[in-house]
Amino acid sequence: MADYVLAGGTVLTANGPIEADVHIANQVIEAIGPGDPPVANGAGERIDCTGLTIGPGLVDLHTHLREPGQEWKEDIESGSRAAVAGGFTAILAMPNTNPPIDSGHLARYVSDRSAQVGLCDVIPTGCITESMAGEGLAHLDELTAAGVRVFTDDGVTVADAGLLRRAMEYLVERDGLIAQHAEDPGLAGGGHMHEGAVSSWLGMAGLAAEAETTIVARDLTLVRMTGCRYHVAHASTAGTVALIEAAKQEGLPVTAEVAPHHLFFSDEAVRSMDPVYKMYPPLRTQGDVETLREGLETGVIDAVATDHAPHAAHEKDVPFEEAPRGVIGLETALGVVRTATGLDAGAIFDRMSVRPAEIAGLDRHGNWPAPGVAANLAVFDMDAQWTPDGFQSKSTNSPFIGLQLRGPPQYPFFEGKLVWRDGKVEQ
Repeated sequence: MADYVLAGGTVLTANGPIEADVHIANQVIEAIGPGDPPVANGAGERIDCTGLTIGPGLVDLHTHLREPGQEWKEDIESGSRAAVAGGFTAILAMPNTNPPIDSGHLARYVSDRSAQVGLCDVIPTGCITESMAGEGLAHLDELTAAGVRVFTDDGVTVADAGLLRRAMEYLVERDGLIAQHAEDPGLAGGGHMHEGAVSSWLGMAGLAAEAETTIVARDLTLVRMTGCRYHVAHASTAGTVALIEAAKQEGLPVTAEVAPHHLFFSDEAVRSMDPVYKMYPPLRTQGDVETLREGLETGVIDAVATDHAPHAAHEKDVPFEEAPRGVIGLETALGVVRTATGLDAGAIFDRMSVRPAEIAGLDRHGNWPAPGVAANLAVFDMDAQWTPDGFQSKSTNSPFIGLQLRGPPQYPFFEGKLVWRDGKVEQ
């Protein structure tokens, strides 16, 4: 394993930022301090990090890697490349694949493929219901035995409250986490964008904000009954933020994430009728955007999660109403958050690394740099301007192409090894 000295950067420690060098050896941070720590045995590499910020590798709670079953959109290898190109060292893969990850052997398949690729940790999540059909529980025993701790039917809501209660009662005894795609199917049915002034102007079927808040409010009642940890996936409305804040004040074990695109765009973008702005949940009003930003800044919303959702070009190159929902986001995530919010570097790494790792229970990720800590790190130029114009993902369905962002990624380190540099995998 090569050794490295990251020289002259701003290191984000648990006690705040310091100007220091970071010495990496044997997969861990060996030393942090002023001066230039010697590289072991005179072998290794010194990387000039002057003007750069060194923090814990980013952790994404919500990615769609499409493997198995839809590898023409993305697979674990291409998704891993996209992840490290964006500064991520750990990503959670959603289970809505084909077949869905509803049993132990499928979860182990994802873990094994992650190890084969070896660029970052790809952690499988498991379905709540069998085949994501909402009729019976998935093989929760097998999934937990395979190491799964986060359970979701992301893409669809578990509409049956009794079934969800049973899942919570089982998982609360095993420190499992329910991550809900909160969208009442009756209120959401047939909608293509946020229901409001813009949808009325376009004459397009809308998806009401209440479809999200109704499910979150119902689920919080089940959390009170069971005590199970509960996570709101891709929160998109001001009403959801209010519910989460009240639940936390009550002491319920509730967390939430927001996607970068919901911090950046409002439903006004849909006036263009460009399918690249078709998200799930949809882009909401500017008022919702401002409340989401405030919720992230105050910590009511715990984490940023990309909801990276690749689609092939031919799938998106159709009329808006016919297009699939979703956008890619791994490679632009920190830049969007840096550009759209008032968070400083420490708060950004907290919301994009430390808190997500805590929520997912990842001991080797999301740790502030310190001697003895696993060297899963990301180096960013937090104030430089950059314009996304190409991706490692197989798909290019990004609304950020050609927009100026701040904070381009520079160097990700996974288990002590530099894995990405100058636009390619480091051999």
